[in-house]
Amino acid sequence: MSDSVKTSIGIDFGGTSVKLGVCRGDELLVIDEPIPTGQFAGPAALIGEMAARVAKLRTTYPDICAIGVGVPGLVDFDHGFVHELTNVPGWKHVPLKTILGEKTGLPVLVENDANAMVYAEFRYGAARGLKNVVGLTIGTGIGGGLVLDGKMFRGSGFAAGEIGQMSIHFDGKAGHYGNSGALEKYTGNQQIAEHAVQRYAEAGIDKEIADCTPKKIADAAQAGDDIARQVWGEVADWLGTAIASIAWLLNPDVFVIGGGVAQAGDLIFGPLKNRVQSMLSTVVWERLQIVPARFSNEAGIIGNAALAADAV
Repeated sequence: MSDSVKTSIGIDFGGTSVKLGVCRGDELLVIDEPIPTGQFAGPAALIGEMAARVAKLRTTYPDICAIGVGVPGLVDFDHGFVHELTNVPGWKHVPLKTILGEKTGLPVLVENDANAMVYAEFRYGAARGLKNVVGLTIGTGIGGGLVLDGKMFRGSGFAAGEIGQMSIHFDGKAGHYGNSGALEKYTGNQQIAEHAVQRYAEAGIDKEIADCTPKKIADAAQAGDDIARQVWGEVADWLGTAIASIAWLLNPDVFVIGGGVAQAGDLIFGPLKNRVQSMLSTVVWERLQIVPARFSNEAGIIGNAALAADAV
């Protein structure tokens, strides 16, 4: 069966809601009404609601062949087993693949959400046609995923690609796992805002955290604010240090960057490319692309649907 006629469901499991969508290739046919996670006590009830939504979608799209679910946590990919979900109480040691498969009668694939986003870019987005892809999603934290030689690389414990936990400074800020200098302690949305507040304070300007979101700092920089431009330059240095290290290790074709930081455009991508190039050999740099993601909020649905369809 060709990609163009495979129809599958992608489920994007977030901390506050679950979104389901039907995809045919890179075409997102429909997104169902989000399911608020807080309305369901425990996994059984929520999985039941997910199965009911799937059944309803199949009445309109009877050619649905598989389901892909992306979750924000640690997953045993081979068994579709969720060890623990980030910010969702009660979701520990849940055999999601087995339960949802039994309730729907469809093949189910369970994946880490960042991996699914990277797969969307690899199959249908900014990295389409390339074989070695590193993806980063920058938001509250930093997620990452790896496609190597055309295949998702998950590692021996399915935890590969946690780029946010890489150290950019061995004696830096304390990371969540005792990993000093963890990247996400510098370039997460909150950390960027806190750093901007500090830079403004050093210049004698009082700013609140709410005034210094990545979007507002980008707007200020575009309007000619020198402090905001300085902040983006520093973010580019931090991010570029991690990217250059990964490039030396993997020599990929492309880095795809998504999330709020990517919306800053040339403010981040210009200095970021300069930083990375300054740290690499021509052999590593000359074929390397650093690009913004094609997909935004729909990346999880498209990536999970694609993973499921490709696995059928």
